[in-house]
Amino acid sequence: MNRVLLSAVAFTALAAPAFAADMPARTYTKAPVYTPPQAIYNWTGFYIGGHVGGAFAGGNSLEGNNGRFLGGVQGGFDYQFAPSWVAGIEAQYSWMDRNTTTFGFPGATVISSTGANQLGSVTGRIGYTWGPALLYAKGGYAWRDGNGVGVSVAGTPAAFTTNGNHKDGYTVGAGLEYMFAPNWSAKAEYQYYNFGNTTFTAGPAPIVGSRFNSDEHTVKVGVNYRFGWGGPVASKY
Repeated sequence: MNRVLLSAVAFTALAAPAFAADMPARTYTKAPVYTPPQAIYNWTGFYIGGHVGGAFAGGNSLEGNNGRFLGGVQGGFDYQFAPSWVAGIEAQYSWMDRNTTTFGFPGATVISSTGANQLGSVTGRIGYTWGPALLYAKGGYAWRDGNGVGVSVAGTPAAFTTNGNHKDGYTVGAGLEYMFAPNWSAKAEYQYYNFGNTTFTAGPAPIVGSRFNSDEHTVKVGVNYRFGWGGPVASKY
Protein backbone atom coordinates (compact mmCIF):
# COMPACT_ATOMS: atom_id res chain seq x y z
CA MET A 1 0.00 0.00 0.00
CA ASN A 2 2.82 2.39 0.85
CA ARG A 3 4.36 1.80 -2.58
CA VAL A 4 1.09 2.65 -4.27
CA LEU A 5 0.77 5.91 -2.32
CA LEU A 6 4.34 6.92 -3.03
CA SER A 7 3.90 6.19 -6.74
CA ALA A 8 0.73 8.33 -6.88
CA VAL A 9 2.43 11.27 -5.17
CA ALA A 10 5.41 11.08 -7.51
CA PHE A 11 3.16 10.99 -10.59
CA THR A 12 1.21 14.02 -9.41
CA ALA A 13 4.38 16.01 -8.79
CA LEU A 14 5.67 15.24 -12.28
CA ALA A 15 2.38 15.91 -14.05
CA ALA A 16 1.56 19.27 -12.40
CA PRO A 17 4.15 21.42 -14.30
CA ALA A 18 3.06 19.97 -17.62
CA PHE A 19 -0.63 20.63 -16.87
CA ALA A 20 0.12 24.18 -15.79
CA ALA A 21 2.05 24.80 -19.01
CA ASP A 22 -1.02 23.85 -21.05
CA MET A 23 -3.31 26.36 -19.22
CA PRO A 24 -3.89 29.73 -20.98
CA ALA A 25 -2.12 32.75 -19.53
CA ARG A 26 -4.27 34.73 -17.11
CA THR A 27 -5.27 38.14 -18.39
CA TYR A 28 -5.55 41.24 -16.21
CA THR A 29 -7.88 44.20 -16.78
CA LYS A 30 -7.25 47.66 -15.42
CA ALA A 31 -9.73 48.73 -12.76
CA PRO A 32 -11.99 51.59 -13.95
CA VAL A 33 -11.13 55.07 -12.75
CA TYR A 34 -13.40 56.05 -9.86
CA THR A 35 -15.65 58.96 -10.66
CA PRO A 36 -17.23 60.61 -7.64
CA PRO A 37 -21.01 61.03 -7.84
CA GLN A 38 -22.27 64.34 -9.24
CA ALA A 39 -25.05 66.11 -7.41
CA ILE A 40 -28.20 66.96 -9.35
CA TYR A 41 -29.88 70.20 -8.22
CA ASN A 42 -33.61 70.62 -8.62
CA TRP A 43 -34.94 74.16 -9.07
CA THR A 44 -38.60 73.16 -9.41
CA GLY A 45 -40.86 74.62 -6.71
CA PHE A 46 -42.03 77.74 -4.89
CA TYR A 47 -39.80 80.26 -3.11
CA ILE A 48 -39.96 83.49 -1.09
CA GLY A 49 -37.18 85.88 -0.13
CA GLY A 50 -35.89 89.41 0.33
CA HIS A 51 -33.43 91.78 -1.33
CA VAL A 52 -31.48 95.01 -0.83
CA GLY A 53 -29.65 97.22 -3.30
CA GLY A 54 -29.62 100.58 -5.04
CA ALA A 55 -31.71 102.46 -7.63
CA PHE A 56 -30.35 104.94 -10.17
CA ALA A 57 -32.53 106.98 -12.55
CA GLY A 58 -31.48 107.39 -16.16
CA GLY A 59 -30.34 110.65 -17.72
CA ASN A 60 -32.89 113.47 -18.11
CA SER A 61 -35.16 111.89 -15.52
CA LEU A 62 -37.49 113.59 -13.05
CA GLU A 63 -36.13 111.18 -10.44
CA GLY A 64 -32.67 112.73 -10.58
CA ASN A 65 -29.41 110.87 -11.03
CA ASN A 66 -28.56 110.35 -7.36
CA GLY A 67 -28.45 106.76 -6.15
CA ARG A 68 -31.07 105.63 -3.63
CA PHE A 69 -31.20 102.68 -1.26
CA LEU A 70 -33.90 100.08 -1.86
CA GLY A 71 -35.09 96.95 -0.10
CA GLY A 72 -37.96 94.58 -0.62
CA VAL A 73 -39.41 91.10 -0.99
CA GLN A 74 -39.98 88.61 -3.79
CA GLY A 75 -41.69 85.29 -4.38
CA GLY A 76 -42.23 82.95 -7.28
CA PHE A 77 -42.26 79.50 -8.82
CA ASP A 78 -39.64 77.74 -10.98
CA TYR A 79 -39.89 74.66 -13.19
CA GLN A 80 -36.78 72.78 -14.36
CA PHE A 81 -36.88 70.89 -17.68
CA ALA A 82 -34.85 69.43 -20.57
CA PRO A 83 -32.90 68.93 -18.09
CA SER A 84 -30.77 72.07 -17.55
CA TRP A 85 -33.30 74.79 -18.35
CA VAL A 86 -35.45 76.60 -15.80
CA ALA A 87 -38.60 78.64 -16.49
CA GLY A 88 -40.57 80.54 -13.89
CA ILE A 89 -42.64 83.51 -12.80
CA GLU A 90 -41.78 86.02 -10.07
CA ALA A 91 -43.47 88.90 -8.25
CA GLN A 92 -41.23 91.53 -6.65
CA TYR A 93 -41.85 94.62 -4.52
CA SER A 94 -39.27 97.25 -3.46
CA TRP A 95 -39.23 100.36 -1.25
CA MET A 96 -36.85 103.25 -1.99
CA ASP A 97 -35.65 106.41 -0.30
CA ARG A 98 -37.32 109.62 -1.45
CA ASN A 99 -35.09 111.87 -3.54
CA THR A 100 -36.10 115.49 -4.21
CA THR A 101 -34.85 116.89 -7.51
CA THR A 102 -35.37 120.37 -8.98
CA PHE A 103 -35.10 121.68 -12.55
CA GLY A 104 -34.84 125.43 -13.19
CA PHE A 105 -36.30 127.29 -16.19
CA PRO A 106 -36.25 130.98 -17.28
CA GLY A 107 -38.53 133.29 -15.32
CA ALA A 108 -37.78 131.56 -11.97
CA THR A 109 -39.93 128.62 -13.01
CA VAL A 110 -39.02 125.42 -11.17
CA ILE A 111 -40.10 121.81 -11.52
CA SER A 112 -39.55 119.74 -8.38
CA SER A 113 -39.98 115.99 -7.94
CA THR A 114 -39.78 113.89 -4.79
CA GLY A 115 -39.53 110.72 -6.89
CA ALA A 116 -41.31 107.40 -6.64
CA ASN A 117 -40.58 105.40 -3.50
CA GLN A 118 -42.18 102.06 -4.45
CA LEU A 119 -41.48 99.71 -7.36
CA GLY A 120 -43.24 96.46 -8.24
CA SER A 121 -43.04 93.90 -11.02
CA VAL A 122 -44.49 90.61 -12.24
CA THR A 123 -42.11 88.90 -14.63
CA GLY A 124 -41.44 85.66 -16.38
CA ARG A 125 -37.90 84.35 -16.35
CA ILE A 126 -35.89 81.76 -18.25
CA GLY A 127 -32.49 80.43 -17.21
CA TYR A 128 -29.80 77.80 -17.66
CA THR A 129 -28.49 75.82 -14.69
CA TRP A 130 -25.29 73.89 -14.10
CA GLY A 131 -24.85 72.33 -10.69
CA PRO A 132 -25.95 74.78 -8.00
CA ALA A 133 -25.81 77.86 -10.29
CA LEU A 134 -28.60 79.40 -12.37
CA LEU A 135 -28.03 82.17 -14.93
CA TYR A 136 -31.30 83.81 -15.99
CA ALA A 137 -33.04 86.64 -17.86
CA LYS A 138 -36.42 88.12 -16.93
CA GLY A 139 -39.01 90.57 -18.22
CA GLY A 140 -42.62 91.68 -17.80
CA TYR A 141 -44.94 94.22 -16.18
CA ALA A 142 -43.72 97.02 -13.88
CA TRP A 143 -45.53 99.40 -11.52
CA ARG A 144 -44.58 102.39 -9.37
CA ASP A 145 -46.42 104.69 -6.99
CA GLY A 146 -45.94 107.77 -9.17
CA ASN A 147 -43.95 110.80 -8.05
CA GLY A 148 -44.72 114.05 -6.29
CA VAL A 149 -44.15 116.54 -9.10
CA GLY A 150 -44.69 120.23 -8.42
CA VAL A 151 -44.29 123.42 -10.46
CA SER A 152 -43.70 126.90 -9.06
CA VAL A 153 -43.06 130.36 -10.48
CA ALA A 154 -40.99 132.66 -8.25
CA GLY A 155 -41.81 130.41 -5.31
CA THR A 156 -45.58 130.36 -5.93
CA PRO A 157 -47.16 126.98 -6.84
CA ALA A 158 -48.53 126.90 -10.40
CA ALA A 159 -51.08 124.62 -12.05
CA PHE A 160 -49.86 122.19 -14.72
CA THR A 161 -50.79 118.96 -16.50
CA THR A 162 -48.77 116.09 -17.94
CA ASN A 163 -49.52 113.38 -20.50
CA GLY A 164 -50.27 110.78 -17.79
CA ASN A 165 -49.19 109.56 -14.37
CA HIS A 166 -46.81 106.93 -15.78
CA LYS A 167 -47.42 104.39 -13.03
CA ASP A 168 -47.44 101.39 -15.37
CA GLY A 169 -44.57 100.23 -17.55
CA TYR A 170 -42.27 97.35 -18.35
CA THR A 171 -39.12 95.84 -16.90
CA VAL A 172 -36.27 93.61 -18.07
CA GLY A 173 -33.30 92.20 -16.21
CA ALA A 174 -30.78 89.43 -15.69
CA GLY A 175 -29.10 87.73 -12.77
CA LEU A 176 -27.21 84.83 -11.24
CA GLU A 177 -28.63 82.63 -8.48
CA TYR A 178 -26.72 80.02 -6.47
CA MET A 179 -27.87 77.27 -4.08
CA PHE A 180 -25.50 77.56 -1.15
CA ALA A 181 -27.28 75.38 1.44
CA PRO A 182 -30.27 73.03 1.67
CA ASN A 183 -33.40 75.00 0.69
CA TRP A 184 -31.47 78.30 0.40
CA SER A 185 -30.23 80.26 -2.61
CA ALA A 186 -28.60 83.68 -3.04
CA LYS A 187 -28.84 85.96 -6.07
CA ALA A 188 -27.35 89.07 -7.66
CA GLU A 189 -29.55 90.88 -10.18
CA TYR A 190 -29.76 93.90 -12.47
CA GLN A 191 -33.27 95.14 -13.37
CA TYR A 192 -34.36 98.05 -15.57
CA TYR A 193 -37.78 99.72 -15.21
CA ASN A 194 -39.28 101.98 -17.89
CA PHE A 195 -42.45 104.05 -17.44
CA GLY A 196 -42.33 106.06 -20.66
CA ASN A 197 -41.67 109.78 -21.02
CA THR A 198 -43.39 112.48 -18.97
CA THR A 199 -44.36 115.52 -21.06
CA PHE A 200 -45.77 118.77 -19.59
CA THR A 201 -48.83 119.58 -21.72
CA ALA A 202 -50.04 122.69 -19.87
CA GLY A 203 -48.73 125.12 -17.25
CA PRO A 204 -46.29 128.04 -17.20
CA ALA A 205 -45.02 128.74 -20.72
CA PRO A 206 -41.35 127.84 -20.06
CA ILE A 207 -42.19 124.22 -19.16
CA VAL A 208 -44.89 123.40 -21.74
CA GLY A 209 -43.54 120.72 -24.08
CA SER A 210 -40.69 119.77 -21.74
CA ARG A 211 -40.18 116.01 -21.67
CA PHE A 212 -38.42 113.87 -19.08
CA ASN A 213 -37.59 110.19 -18.92
CA SER A 214 -39.34 108.00 -16.35
CA ASP A 215 -37.05 105.05 -15.72
CA GLU A 216 -34.98 103.33 -13.04
CA HIS A 217 -31.88 101.15 -13.07
CA THR A 218 -31.59 98.85 -10.04
CA VAL A 219 -28.92 96.51 -8.72
CA LYS A 220 -29.94 94.00 -6.02
CA VAL A 221 -28.63 91.12 -3.97
CA GLY A 222 -31.04 88.78 -2.24
CA VAL A 223 -31.73 85.47 -0.54
CA ASN A 224 -34.54 82.99 -1.27
CA TYR A 225 -35.95 80.15 0.78
CA ARG A 226 -37.04 77.28 -1.50
CA PHE A 227 -39.79 74.91 -0.42
CA GLY A 228 -39.81 71.15 -0.93
CA TRP A 229 -36.17 70.28 -1.50
CA GLY A 230 -32.70 70.94 -0.23
CA GLY A 231 -29.91 71.47 -2.74
CA PRO A 232 -28.73 68.19 -4.32
CA VAL A 233 -31.67 65.82 -4.52
CA ALA A 234 -30.00 62.85 -6.23
CA SER A 235 -26.66 61.53 -7.43
CA LYS A 236 -25.57 60.08 -10.73
CA TYR A 237 -22.38 58.17 -11.54
